[in-house]
Amino acid sequence: MAGSSFGKIFKISTFGESHGIAIGGVIDGAPANFELNFEMIQAELDRRKPGQSAIVTQRKESDTVQFLSGIFEGKTTGAPIGFIIPNENQKSKDYEHLKDTFRPSHADFTYQNKFGIRDYKGGGRSSARETACRVVAGAIAKQMLQSIGIQFSTYVDQIGLIRFDSSDFFELNVIESNLVRCPNSKIAVEMENLVREIRKDGDTIGGAIRCVVTAVPIGLGEPVFDKLHAELGKAMLSINAVKGFEIGSGFDAIAMRGSQHNDSLNVDHSTKTNHSGGIQGGISNGMPISFRVAFKPVATLMQKQATINSKGDEIELEGKGRHDACVVPRAVAIVESMAAITILDFYLRNKSIHL
Repeated sequence: MAGSSFGKIFKISTFGESHGIAIGGVIDGAPANFELNFEMIQAELDRRKPGQSAIVTQRKESDTVQFLSGIFEGKTTGAPIGFIIPNENQKSKDYEHLKDTFRPSHADFTYQNKFGIRDYKGGGRSSARETACRVVAGAIAKQMLQSIGIQFSTYVDQIGLIRFDSSDFFELNVIESNLVRCPNSKIAVEMENLVREIRKDGDTIGGAIRCVVTAVPIGLGEPVFDKLHAELGKAMLSINAVKGFEIGSGFDAIAMRGSQHNDSLNVDHSTKTNHSGGIQGGISNGMPISFRVAFKPVATLMQKQATINSKGDEIELEGKGRHDACVVPRAVAIVESMAAITILDFYLRNKSIHL
């Protein structure tokens, strides 16, 4: 199956299915002799793992990563870093009813028609469980970027119609202390209550995540096809359930005039505004990189839905098993990981520009 790798120099390739023995990956291009913080890697996995709160899927996985290669005495060797994450809590019987059934808005129909075969247990390769592998690579990339001063701030800024915006009080210290990872205690409670209500109804809801990356050096990104924001967009749109990506002013730019939108330069090379989101001409300009990612409602409902089976018969399907009512709280770690992988890859590419 093609399409299981991302990156050019710092590159992650993943393997495994939701209900297989394990998922895992191989990381190529990690700079050698870098001392890794394994507790931080596991902490990042814990931010994404299922069963972490009452409002997410109750599948119980420790998501304990096991490194197989590329590390010696706690440091990277420059060789490929191989790792696995065992699947410990599969309940494959929950999916037997889907063997010949196509779930609405899932990958069942497209996988079956493309490959002529599909793993219906937990969605197989199309499951969001694969994203745990990206978090391992992202945690390594983030450590390397933090060593040169680059920092990440990622949080949920909307669930349904409840939105946190720039006019609301920002509380950095509460992001990891509430169930929805919103940077405002009051709005977080509103979001939590909404997710609980949706979950009780057997329904699902979408949301959005904002990521801000600071101290990114000027010059990351390539002209024309390998623009930094284009690759960030590809990275984010590769995440399960993502339906939208916007950088800087995004779609709000439609209603602005050029005189309002242009980012005037200061003498220190910063800009007076940051409508560009830290990227101009596809290349980082030194300002904070700011982007937003939109997630659709989870496709599996605990309600009856009309669909068809493999014979083309119209049937009624009701969801079973353990599923998120809203995916965005767990997706914060995934968004941040894909951003870190992308930025480290471009940082390493940039090392080859000048003699």
